Amino acid sequence: MSAEPTYTGITRRQFLKGGAITPIAFMLAGSGVATVYLRPADAQGFTLRPPGAIAAKRFLSACIRCGKCAQACPYRSIRMAGGEAGIGIGTPLITPREMPCYLCSDLPCIKACPSGALDKELKEIEKIRMGTAVIIDRESCLSIRGLRCEVCYRQCPLIDKAITIEPRHNTRTGEHTIMEPVVHKEKCVGCGICENSCVLPKPVIVVQKSVETQKDSYEF
Repeated sequence: MSAEPTYTGITRRQFLKGGAITPIAFMLAGSGVATVYLRPADAQGFTLRPPGAIAAKRFLSACIRCGKCAQACPYRSIRMAGGEAGIGIGTPLITPREMPCYLCSDLPCIKACPSGALDKELKEIEKIRMGTAVIIDRESCLSIRGLRCEVCYRQCPLIDKAITIEPRHNTRTGEHTIMEPVVHKEKCVGCGICENSCVLPKPVIVVQKSVETQKDSYEF
């Protein structure tokens, strides 16, 4: 008796899991039920958006996933989120460790946005609030350990404004001075250049959610 043929196609369970959930999530994006679908993406941490991005939840509704901001970016800093982003699939994001935002003076990404997801009223680089740089591992920071690294400080486009160097006495040796990089949250734009330039394998300075709320220009 011949062996039964082996079925290699997609199963009903796989279809329901991989094919049906995403469209449903998109349909619910504008309603309160969408918050249920937002949780998996949010659990992965803060998502760094392009300059001028409006408030997070409204951004997901306003962004039409056209990719024009990514196309306009001369540094290819902006990429479109994949399936791991949940309901945020297809929205623009920046991964600083791979390629930070280099703060183009003419902000082409904002000009290219047709939906209002990126605030067209934002025209000054120093008023951008994408996020805030934070030193999350002080013990590993070379400068704080007294080794005079200071790369994040020197690469900062708002040097001596967003990041300054503050000398303090090295109590461990009793003889040397520690040149500590200090982030000023009210000046930091969250471009991620410091995170990108950190010389350690795992950056000790990273961009996190901004402590300030950027003006929301999108109107329903």
